[in-house]
Amino acid sequence: MAKSRTYLMIISLIIFFLLVVSITLLKYHAYFLLSMVILACIMVPFFIRFEFRNITGREVVILAILAAIAAVGRVPFAGLPSVQPTSFVIMITGLVFGAESGFIVGAVAAIVSNIFLGQGPWTPWQMYAWGMMGMTAGLLRNIDWMNKRWVLCIFGFVWGYLFGWFMNIWIIVSNMSNISWEFIVGIYISSFYHDLAHALSNVLFIAIFSVSWIKIINRTKIKYGLFE
Repeated sequence: MAKSRTYLMIISLIIFFLLVVSITLLKYHAYFLLSMVILACIMVPFFIRFEFRNITGREVVILAILAAIAAVGRVPFAGLPSVQPTSFVIMITGLVFGAESGFIVGAVAAIVSNIFLGQGPWTPWQMYAWGMMGMTAGLLRNIDWMNKRWVLCIFGFVWGYLFGWFMNIWIIVSNMSNISWEFIVGIYISSFYHDLAHALSNVLFIAIFSVSWIKIINRTKIKYGLFE
């Protein structure tokens, strides 16, 4: 099962990378529409895979609650760019409940939180980026060193930057008429401090809350026999 999940993630990332590169090289005029189609094609298999699992009402409820917490958690921090507990909740969900659950909570948290903060062409990209964050945490959860808080802090820090770097792609592909190496480098340089804020906030939330959150959610998981 773990090998299957890893294979799906690697293939989806490779396909996404190759298609984005083809958009850049071919300068396809409907690049933005195509980028949305790419994201949909990558996300749909994960939703279908999750949909056909034999899950109980309790499992749906707990994921809905976690997605709601992750989504609403963005709102009070809206005035602080890139600082929010959303990524923390998504990573913990993946660590406790697995890759599919982490992906679903990440994707749902993005679209729900944007109901309050504003929907836009960035929403599908946030859905995929946060989904992959949760899925990656789920794929690594059975590795012994992931139980150590300092390792989780490193994981959160790295994903703070990966999330920002991925979100920069939608800015680039939506401005293909202005594409140049200077433009691309400028986008990534300008996002450096926002990505740093995201990375450091992940470390802060993990350092303070990860142990208690994992303990509480694991206790709920065992008590109600969730995702066995």
